[in-house]
Amino acid sequence: MYYVVVAVLMFALPVLSVIWEMGHGGAALTPLLIAKWYVFWAVGWRLFLAGVRQVAQPAYTAQEILGLKSDESLVVVRELGFANLAMGTLGILSIAVPPWQLAAALAGGIFYALAGVAHVLQPHRNRLETVAMLSDLFAAVVLLGTCILAFFGR
Repeated sequence: MYYVVVAVLMFALPVLSVIWEMGHGGAALTPLLIAKWYVFWAVGWRLFLAGVRQVAQPAYTAQEILGLKSDESLVVVRELGFANLAMGTLGILSIAVPPWQLAAALAGGIFYALAGVAHVLQPHRNRLETVAMLSDLFAAVVLLGTCILAFFGR
């Protein structure tokens, strides 16, 4: 199920949303259009749902994804969940408050970049952590790339 959620929220829905808005709304393909939908799905819903799971079931993230066996890590994972809920809420609400989109893209991009690098530095990764690493790094490139392009496109 983890693989499906990541694929749908990090790739399929953002791409389909951009295509839909271009086809039905007549929007041009711009960094802001990509940021709008990638922030909504990959920062908003992906991090919000991860946060819900980390708060309600911190052992899943700790044990299954990160390979941590100690119950002491559950406090930290739950706090990561609070941060993910906050950032996810920002991403979701940015669809209604467009001025928040680039700020959410920047915050989400930094988060995903740092999380991706942290996964890279793990000497022993399981399959789930490898998927997290790859999707985090991809998200960082998309989010930070749209910020850079939007900044220099002004």
